[in-house]
Order: sequence, then structure tokens, then C-alpha cells
Amino acid sequence: MANIWLKKNIHQLVDEASDNGKGLKRTIGTLGLISLGIGAIIGAGLFTSTAEAIANHTGPAVSISFIIAGIGCALAGLCYAEFASMIPIAGSAYTYAYATMGECIAWIIGWDLVLEYGVASAKVATSWSEYLNRLLNNVFHFQIPYELSHSPFQASADGVQGIINLPALLIILLLSLVLIRGVKGSSLVNSIIVIIKVGIVLLFIGFGWSYINPANYDPYIPANTTGVSGELGWTGLLAGAGVVFFAFIGFDAVSTAAQEAKNPQRDMPKGILLSLSICVVLYILFAHVLAGVANYTEFRTVGQEASITYVIDTYMKGYGWLSTLVTVAILAGFSSVILVMLMGQSRVFFSMSKDGLVPGIFSQLHARFKTPWKSNLLFFVFVGIIAAFVPASIISDMTVIGTLFAFVLVCLGIIVLRKTDPSIPRPFRTPWVPVVPILGILVCTGLMYSLGPANWLRLIIWLAIGAVIYVFYGIKNSRLQKGTVKKQLQQY
Repeated sequence: MANIWLKKNIHQLVDEASDNGKGLKRTIGTLGLISLGIGAIIGAGLFTSTAEAIANHTGPAVSISFIIAGIGCALAGLCYAEFASMIPIAGSAYTYAYATMGECIAWIIGWDLVLEYGVASAKVATSWSEYLNRLLNNVFHFQIPYELSHSPFQASADGVQGIINLPALLIILLLSLVLIRGVKGSSLVNSIIVIIKVGIVLLFIGFGWSYINPANYDPYIPANTTGVSGELGWTGLLAGAGVVFFAFIGFDAVSTAAQEAKNPQRDMPKGILLSLSICVVLYILFAHVLAGVANYTEFRTVGQEASITYVIDTYMKGYGWLSTLVTVAILAGFSSVILVMLMGQSRVFFSMSKDGLVPGIFSQLHARFKTPWKSNLLFFVFVGIIAAFVPASIISDMTVIGTLFAFVLVCLGIIVLRKTDPSIPRPFRTPWVPVVPILGILVCTGLMYSLGPANWLRLIIWLAIGAVIYVFYGIKNSRLQKGTVKKQLQQY
């Protein structure tokens, strides 16, 4: 009979990660990991979620929501850093759960990460398509026809029906091919993109600071006049943190590259924590400027995804060039997020495939590039279909709640492992255990609560689908299960 609580031996996991020419190439250093982290973090969330939170939940106090979300990520990041230094192989939270809480929980996280990496890539790709059209219109006075840049479930104000979001599909194809070519080349492309978008963020902060109107901060936390929980007031800060949390999605994708890091025990904690720290500081400053230049009520009527260009064009006269550069930076930011998310998804399924929980095609490496190229192609099809034919609004909040759920389980895993295997070498140790993991669990659970019951229902349905796959495929093909059964038979 199958034992769904079977755990992997940590020492065996480390042995599997040895670079013997059959595994993933170790090509990424500390700076590359930090760049991957920043590339995954700064992107869709910063440029689209900030104004939404300002308008509907936080008012000028959006920086506090960013701090709350950043604290949740930092607490989870400390736990991720210990796991990544101790178990330096591909798979991220999935692999960590397999070593601490057993196969069933590992499967749940692996399936849950499809929401964070795969589905989120599709959402970001649809936003990339919208900004591409905006750039083409501003610079070349040309737009891709509506029917070729929107899903069949969308229609324009004048009744034009969408057919396919072709730009979203093409950007996913392009970045999938980059990943197939190899993560070293992917890391170089990502580093270039990171430099561009961080530079633009700094320019907006630098130039926008002098245009801040102190009156826009009064009151800093507007009163809740609607009676609806989460709409302004103190409760709005937590709801806003749940919204802007999308801006942090992806920092844990650094841990999926552990098996490709040159010195994972030293570099993984640095890559995770430094990339997160840099982005938290940039986010707080960026949000403070955005909320100070324009009044928060304006973002309720102005297109929230165009809020940054709106602020520049309306209040920062003479900086039209910056508006165009911001649009370019947004495109670059979205591209790097998609790149890292697709890489993270293929690496998680690479580990799951090696364990037999998903088909072997997901762990087949290219003979020359040593990348899971078939997995990249399969996820291109999966993510591409969603991006081409499904509106982004349907999948946005599912991405956030799925990520928070994974963070909760990672924090719990640190507590479990400190009890079950306290003597294993830990190049990086999460400080103040169990206080830090418990706080991480509480903050992330609070953010999940703020997302509302509808998203909890979607998460439960998604996990139920995964449970069916695990019962009818995963358990039967699990290498750990087969090995345990074989040992039991040998005893008789």
C-alpha cells in the first residue's frame, strides 16, 4: 500500500545534484542569481498593481502595504535561503517539502507552483501585449488590430471581437526558445533587461520626487466611507498588501536555479535575500512618488495600467521622453518576468519528473544545451494557449494566493526539519527559529485571507484537480514509492 508521507533523504538529494555531466550545467554566479531575482520581481506587479492598490485600498499609504508584503516575503525568504543552501538542487519549494513533509505535500506544492510560474507567465504576457500596442501607437502611430491582440472573450468599446492575443503568444515563444538555448544565455539576456528597467525606475523616482505635492498625502490613510472591509482605512492596508504582493511574485524563482549555481551553498542565500532587499527599497520609493505626484482618487478613473505614463504626461511637463522610456522599461520588465517564470516552471517539473510524479518527458535534457527543452516546449503550448485565449483578469488573484500558500508551507518545512534532522549541515541558518517561520506563516496567511473567499474556492478546486492526477498517476509512478515497495518485498 502506498505511503503518501514518504520523505526523501536529504543526503541523497545532495548526491543527485552532483555535477557529473548528466545534470543541469552549473553556470550562474552570485551576480547572476541576484539579477535573476530582480528580473523576476520587478515587472508586472510594480507597474500595474501599485495604482490599483492606491485607488481602491490604501490611498497615499501604499508604501505601508509594500512594507507589509515585503515583510512576508522577507520572512519566507529567510526560510528559502536555508533550504536553498542545504538542498542545492532544482525544484524550489517542491524539493524542500519532499525532504521535510513527505511526497503528498511535495506534490501539492509542485502543482500549486504551476499557478505561480506557468499561469502567471500567461498573465504577464497579456499585459506585455497591451504595452507593446501602446508603444507602437506612441512612436510609430500604428497598432496591432484589436482582434489579433485580444482574447475571444474580449470586445472593444465599438464592438470589435477579439480572436487571439498574438503578441502574447509570440513573446512566450521567443523567451521559450531563449531558455532552450541555455540558462547562461538566458541569464545574460535577463541581466541586460534588469539594468534597463532598474535604471528607468530610478529615473522616475529621481525626477518625480521634485513633483510631489504634499497635499496628496493628506490624509495619508483615508477613512473608509463605504463600510466595505478592505476599501481604504486600516483594513485597506492589508487588502492593499495582498494586491501589491503580485509585485513580489518570482523572488523564490531564484531557488529553482540552485542546481545551475556555481557555488549554491554560498550564492543561493545571497541571491535570494539581496535581490529581495533591493526590490523592497525600490518599491517603497517608487510607490511613495507615484502616490505623491497625483491624487489617489485620480487612479479610479484613469487606466490603472497606464498610471505611470499618465502621471508623467499630466504632471511632469517636459518629460515626455521619460514616458516613452517607461513604456520600454515596462516591456523589458515583463519580458524578464516571463523568462524567469518559465525557467522556474520547467525546473520544478524537471525535479518532479525525475521523481516519477509527472511523465519523463519533463526531465529529458537537450544533448548540446543540457536544458529541459521538451519541457520548455510543452509549457510554451500550455502557457501560450492561456495567454492567447484567456483574459488576464481571470487568473491574476489565483497567482497570488497560490504563491502565498507555497510560502506558508516552506516556512512550516523549516520548523519540521529543525526537529527531524537538526544535525544536517546548514551553510545558511534561518535566524530565530521558530519565531521567524511562525511570523512568516501568520503574515502570508493574513495576506491570503485578504484576497477573499472566491480566490480560496479557486485554489481548492485547482488543488483538487492536482489530487486526482496524483492519485491516478503520481502514486503509481513515484520512484520513491516503487523503491519502498521493492525493499518491503525483499524482506519476505
